[in-house]
Parts: sequence; C-alpha cells; structure tokens
Amino acid sequence: MVDVTNESHDNPTDHQYVVTLDDVTSEAMACTCPHHVHRDAFCKHMAAVETARDDDTLTAFPSENDETDNDDAAPVECDCDGLGIFPCWPCVRAGRKELPN
Repeated sequence: MVDVTNESHDNPTDHQYVVTLDDVTSEAMACTCPHHVHRDAFCKHMAAVETARDDDTLTAFPSENDETDNDDAAPVECDCDGLGIFPCWPCVRAGRKELPN
C-alpha cells in the first residue's frame, strides 16, 4: 500500500488516498479515490505510483496546462463527453470546468 496526497488541490489533506499494489507484479490494483471507487477505473494516483522514480517522488501530471496552446480551448485529449456529469481532469485543472458538488 502506498499513501498518495494530491498536492494540486487547495486543501491537499482532503485529497489523500491509498493505492494498493500487487505483491508480485508491483502493478497498481486499487485506489481509495472516488474515480477508482465509483468507476472501477485506473486513476491518476495509480498511474503516479506505477511511474514513481527511484527517489520515491511522484510526478504524474505537470502543473502547467500543456495539453493546448489556448487556455480557453478544450485540451487535445478531452474526455468530458464520456464522463456524464463529471468533467475530465485536464478541463478541471485548467479552470474550464468545475467538479459538481
């Protein structure tokens, strides 16, 4: 198990999750975040743990919006249409859309 804190939020302590790894393959199997729990989908926290560097730091996503040259335009890989009422992470991070309460 690996504890992950999402530092990109205003209150990171509200966004702390646990990623469970397979003992044999070291692949991420589960995460306690809402995206994985409600959708049973591979999440950014699982990706971060799988791509951790040798110094145990995690860098899953850049802090700057590099998906598009125009901040008002949708990112190149926008998945909002397939997520129902939830926007994709690149749109939330860039401030184009907000998460529902």
